[in-house]
Amino acid sequence: MVDQRIVLALKFLLLVLFFESTFEQQQQERLTSTIERAALLGLRSSLGLRSRDWPIKVDPCSVWNGIKCENGSVSEINISGFERTRIGSQNPQFRVDSLVNLTRLKSFNASGFYLPGSIPGWFGQRLVSLQALDLSSCLISNAIPGSLGNLTGLTGLYLHGNNFTGMIPSSLGQLVGLSVLDLSSNMLTGSIPVSFGSLQNLTTLDLSMNFLFGSVPPGIGMLSKLQYLNLSSNDLTSSIPAQLGDLSNLVDLDLSFNSLSGSLPAELRGLRNLQRMLIGVNLFGGSLPVNLFPVPSQLQTVVLKSNGFSGAVPDVLWSMPRLRLLDISGNNFTGMLSNASLNTNTTIAELNASQNLFYGDLTPLLRRFSFVDLSGNYFKGRVPDYVSDNASLVSNCLRNFSNQRSLLDCTSFYTEKGLILDGFGLPNSTQPPAREDSGKSNRKVIILASVSGGFVLILLLVILIVLLLFCIRKTGNATQKGVGVDPATPVPSGSSLPPPGVSFDFSSLGDIYTYQQLLLATSDFSDVNLIKYGHSGDLYKGISESGIPVVIKKIDLQSHRKEAYLLELDFFSKVSNPRLVPLLGHCLEKENEKFLIYKHMPNGDLSTSLYRKTNSEDGLKSLDWITRLKIAIGAAEGLSYLHHECTPPIVHRDVQASSILLDDKFEVRLGSLSEVCTQEGDTQHSRITRLLRLPQ
Repeated sequence: MVDQRIVLALKFLLLVLFFESTFEQQQQERLTSTIERAALLGLRSSLGLRSRDWPIKVDPCSVWNGIKCENGSVSEINISGFERTRIGSQNPQFRVDSLVNLTRLKSFNASGFYLPGSIPGWFGQRLVSLQALDLSSCLISNAIPGSLGNLTGLTGLYLHGNNFTGMIPSSLGQLVGLSVLDLSSNMLTGSIPVSFGSLQNLTTLDLSMNFLFGSVPPGIGMLSKLQYLNLSSNDLTSSIPAQLGDLSNLVDLDLSFNSLSGSLPAELRGLRNLQRMLIGVNLFGGSLPVNLFPVPSQLQTVVLKSNGFSGAVPDVLWSMPRLRLLDISGNNFTGMLSNASLNTNTTIAELNASQNLFYGDLTPLLRRFSFVDLSGNYFKGRVPDYVSDNASLVSNCLRNFSNQRSLLDCTSFYTEKGLILDGFGLPNSTQPPAREDSGKSNRKVIILASVSGGFVLILLLVILIVLLLFCIRKTGNATQKGVGVDPATPVPSGSSLPPPGVSFDFSSLGDIYTYQQLLLATSDFSDVNLIKYGHSGDLYKGISESGIPVVIKKIDLQSHRKEAYLLELDFFSKVSNPRLVPLLGHCLEKENEKFLIYKHMPNGDLSTSLYRKTNSEDGLKSLDWITRLKIAIGAAEGLSYLHHECTPPIVHRDVQASSILLDDKFEVRLGSLSEVCTQEGDTQHSRITRLLRLPQ
């Protein structure tokens, strides 16, 4: 017993000595290089960092937040979440030239710290020791410099949530040590570089929410360590390459919201570790291969919605033991629900099989799902007790259940399949008359009546909306010409101008145009180029010297608030998102007139595109349902950004078709942002009242 106590005491003593030694080692780590200290002080000054984060009179390695050192040199810098000083926040820019003297820097993290401007080209030439670079959500613009391909020691490159434009540099394929590459939520164009097939150590590749087009490179299937692949919300076309089936370590695959087509390759059964498969909202078709899903399967989420799949759903898809969400809605799947004996102990999964061509009786398979949506099919018979109360079963052929299809519709469907509808609505319901001519006549009458009724309902709704808009806008400016593209003053209520004597510096907000350049671009602001009279300025279309179409807002300070253009520029200096109309530049040289230059939206606003006739003179057709869904989601993403990611949150009070603008790929850009307000000092009731334009 005594020996055991002695042993425990010795162990405790050794543990105390270990922690004391570690603590002393940390305390003794100091910055020994005067050059690096000067570089840190220069970085502190150029970025406008607060003294509470980086106090001048102490050793950076010991006290400064976000600084780590090794052997007397700076190895890591993390300024994520830092705040600038008041002076530094007035003109934030990408000024990090001092980093060139930190030759042993391994990690630089500025995520969420605004750095408006471009990544300097020397980043990839001087920071040769860099292993991790995180510049996510920093408001960086312009192209990704190709010199980053020289940073062969990089293992993580995070550039998501910025305003990068242009093509992805193929030189990034030289970063053979890269483990994570995240370029999502930017405005990148072009195709996915074929050189990415050389990134053999890549575990995460996220290129989602850009404007990439072309096909998925087959070389991605050679990235044997890849676990996370997200190419969603682009404009990728062609089919899924069969080589993706070689990604045996892949856990998450997201190809949704593209224009991919063809059938799913059977080789995808090689994805044995896949847990999430998201390929919804594409143009896929054909039937699912019987052996597409491996057994056993790790899949937890399967989303195939809004495609053109047909045929039966493989039984294995219904019975995956770890399944949590199965969404196959909006396809042409047909057949009966599986009636096999399944382990139905779990009831936390969700099933959405709506808007398909399923038929037959409901089966005990539904017991395993806590939420079920089977609307828009042809299921018949009674609704069993094991179907949950919150299940959506409308527009079927179920007995004694409300809001079902008509007897004629259900009978015709089952007759075409050579089946008999055994009871519909009430028990022992009769079949329709046997005479074929009479059946066709009744069908025509029903169709005609339905179309007429729908037309009358739509007409009444249009009249009601027109009356409401007239009442809402009767005090506003009703004179408009051409297509309404009004990215008007994005001024949060409660914003204020700086005190007298303090001036704004918005030189970093896009290009600075001269008045003479704008005269040339708009033919002296001729009426021919007038788009509309906006709420906060007149809008003109123009062509810049580089040949790019632009929209120019002309703000007359004698008829509008003098501070309006300043607040609008202040808004864009703090807020940036791909779902807002991009500000390209400004011209402030005239005393009584100010000009803001925006990116031109070639497809106008949503109201114009919604009601465009098929044989319109401009050759553009009315929107298909896939595009409409894409636009709806884009608008929701823009509003979500204003509501949840801005500080303080911003409420858009003028959400309507004319304020949802569409670029050349029908991607959403929110305009009419003059009707926004911050939630600061604003009650929920008043916000909702203004949003809905209701009287107090």
